[in-house]
Amino acid sequence: MTARLEIISLARNTGAAMSLFARDIGQGLLVVSHNTLALVGLAVVALVFTFASQVDLQQRLEGHALGWLHDREEARALAEGNTLFGSNEPDAVNRATASDPKDLPRQQAAIAHWLAGKYRVAPEPISRLVQEAWSVGQRAQVEPTLILAIMAIESSFNPFAQSSVGAQGLMQVLTSVHNDKYKAFGGNLAAFDPITNLRVGVQVLKENIQRAGSVDEGLKHYVGAANLPDDGGYAQRVLAMHEQMKAVAAGRKPIDKPLRDSTPTKNAPAELEPTTLNERVALAR
Repeated sequence: MTARLEIISLARNTGAAMSLFARDIGQGLLVVSHNTLALVGLAVVALVFTFASQVDLQQRLEGHALGWLHDREEARALAEGNTLFGSNEPDAVNRATASDPKDLPRQQAAIAHWLAGKYRVAPEPISRLVQEAWSVGQRAQVEPTLILAIMAIESSFNPFAQSSVGAQGLMQVLTSVHNDKYKAFGGNLAAFDPITNLRVGVQVLKENIQRAGSVDEGLKHYVGAANLPDDGGYAQRVLAMHEQMKAVAAGRKPIDKPLRDSTPTKNAPAELEPTTLNERVALAR
């Protein structure tokens, strides 16, 4: 009986010891796990703090990576003969002075096509100029076909034309004389922007017509022949072109009337030519 009790007591003590051992091991593993997670968390926090405090480094690394990829792609594109790689400008079309003739009212479209054929220029840029002539002409109370006629006679619609004395652009405005008018457009180089040159030219024309009291005399002032006995036939040529365009706008066939002899009078300089705007300014001074 005593031996049996001793065996039972030993078994109980052994179970209690095993239970205590298992509990100690579990607690130890739990402590280790907590410490490990804490260490991982600290490491993550340290990394985040490091990168967050070094945004500059991040950006440089990203820039180098993107630059390297771009250089590789550019080298590949050039090897394939694509010289336009990296030059994509979807907004470049907004810089073009052009309009679709189909978008113009009938009268304007008729004039645009007629001028394009007569002067062998593309109808799209001419259409844009016709649109602008109508818009500016209405504001300035100057007939749009008169504005277009001046461009035709002065530059044949070449926006980069320049005379020997510095008259520039579509309407051959003497830039050095009217540089104050170009200030609102950023400076004198705007003379080679077709729309700007047109607007400045119309302002000059309007001022000359108001000063002279009539279109004919205003054209003489515009071309710099106000103080000369003869304008070399300039006003006649502009007005003839003006009438032709009015006929086209009305749906009629334009009549090319013969012009009078535009040979300068004996008192006018022999080198005076009817199509050189503002060269006469220099001659008249």
